[in-house]
Amino acid sequence: MTRIALVTCAELPDLDEDDRLVLEALRARGVDAVPMVWDDPGVDWLGFDLAVLRSTWDYPPRRDEFLAWADSVPAVLNPAEIIRWNTDKRYLRDLESAGVPVVRTQWLEPGAPVHLPGEGGHPWNRLASGGEYVIKPAVGAGSVDTGRYRVNDKSHLALAREHVARLHDRNATVMVQPYLSTVDAFGETAMLFFGGEFSHAIRKGPMLDGPDRGVAGLYRRERITSRTPSELEHKVAELVLAAVPTARELLYARVDLLPGADGSPMLLELELTEPSLFFAHGHHAPERFADAVMRWIPSSRQAT
Repeated sequence: MTRIALVTCAELPDLDEDDRLVLEALRARGVDAVPMVWDDPGVDWLGFDLAVLRSTWDYPPRRDEFLAWADSVPAVLNPAEIIRWNTDKRYLRDLESAGVPVVRTQWLEPGAPVHLPGEGGHPWNRLASGGEYVIKPAVGAGSVDTGRYRVNDKSHLALAREHVARLHDRNATVMVQPYLSTVDAFGETAMLFFGGEFSHAIRKGPMLDGPDRGVAGLYRRERITSRTPSELEHKVAELVLAAVPTARELLYARVDLLPGADGSPMLLELELTEPSLFFAHGHHAPERFADAVMRWIPSSRQAT
């Protein structure tokens, strides 16, 4: 029988509740799918036909260790080279260079001077006259270490500087992005693709309500509902995926879009490593995912 490891973290040894929805679909296709913790030294990864990344949400503080693990696994999906590229959000610069409409981002490297919106000399003059901005690390998951700050608010500026300093102390690259107020009414659209084919989409409600004060657990809680993407959102998602290195080798992809000031979709993030796939919000989504997995298993193994 074909054996697949659905890779998770020690905090979720039996997988996230949503990911467990795919187990029955895989069993129906003759696949023995087993949750396995990525950094468990007792796991024999050679004993699996595939290792499919799922809820490995504890990796950000140990990215180098995580990447070394991915390189060591014979058949990991998505592929290790994609994981390396995608686990540092500086990949957004590659996509922007390829013509993808990306949410404007200021990158603050450790040791570099820090100028935040609202301070003299900041290039975002329009934002500096009012509005809000978001601070987050370039390596992160689950909106952990992410905060929302008001421009021209001295108390927020002090908290924002503390936030940046805390991330820089960890040698983390910091991202600063405008907070797009359109998300408050419209929310965020996450489009799910399995094996290169569109499966379903969800609406994610606004999550950030102020400065970063820590998150209990692995991720910030989300408000999720089903959504039908617009034709323009489909076009932007296709543009995003076409710009990904070795995109034809993706088992899954999640394209997260926000409406810009004029309503046009902009890429917030492209999730290719350990995204929630929201199986519960797509009719027959677990079955579509299982079918995509089967295309990666040699026919000789499927028959045994």
